[in-house]
Amino acid sequence: MELLYLLCSILSTFLTSLTLSLLLPLRTLLRRLSPSRAASPSSSSSVSLYQGTVFHERRRPVHHSFRYSVRYALIDLDDAPHALPNHLSADEARRIAGTSGRTLLLTIPESVGYEQNPLSLYYCYDDQILKQCIAEDMFGNWSIRANAPDNTLFVSISVQHPDLGNYFTATLKAKRVPSSLVSDHALFFWLMPHKVAVWIYWHAFKLWWKNVAFVQHPRYTNPAYREEALVRNQKLQCCPAIGLDKDKHLRLEGSSQGCRVNKESEVRYIKWRDAKWPWY
Repeated sequence: MELLYLLCSILSTFLTSLTLSLLLPLRTLLRRLSPSRAASPSSSSSVSLYQGTVFHERRRPVHHSFRYSVRYALIDLDDAPHALPNHLSADEARRIAGTSGRTLLLTIPESVGYEQNPLSLYYCYDDQILKQCIAEDMFGNWSIRANAPDNTLFVSISVQHPDLGNYFTATLKAKRVPSSLVSDHALFFWLMPHKVAVWIYWHAFKLWWKNVAFVQHPRYTNPAYREEALVRNQKLQCCPAIGLDKDKHLRLEGSSQGCRVNKESEVRYIKWRDAKWPWY
């Protein structure tokens, strides 16, 4: 049944994206003809654009690596013209991180009706100093390094496995794209989420072809998986290391959707979010 749902989802996404893609030239023309549209929020100073490369490497149980080009938006959540769906607000991120300055969100925006984000990262500042990063949609024993975004952007993630050790590494290296080179953000990010999804499922298939076992979602075998995950979440130490490494990258370690370090206590933040159809 899930295969049928998946095929229907692919067909629905294809038709929606095709329709919206065909309307993009008309939308671009209207923006150029209308000064008020040309000054829309999508081109505001609250968004910086980055283009770069993602590299993935799995060392065990079999070696598998690949790289692909990506485009990201860095959004100042305090200056954003409207709240972003399925993301934290600036105040929520500050509350989790225990900071009081500005909050930036690094993410791949929705394109022609489709959204696919392997990682969204919140940069939380005190004054002008980057103090915390919140990694969205990440679970497990992971370690992350990130620089304060400027003309360049760097993120590195490694994952520890109880049996396989440090078996996975991913990096993002990107450069800021001058706003003068991009007239329309919708065209800049056109089909970017679709490309990411294709890479995810294509390389999942290649891993399966290499005899890496497929792990079924625990909801099919353990109805109490959420409660058990929360118990494990409380037992694991959150962010045991925080600071700048020799390259002046902020380094965090933990295993939750986001984490917060406090001098008196260490608090994990976790929020369940149901997947969209057909994945619920």
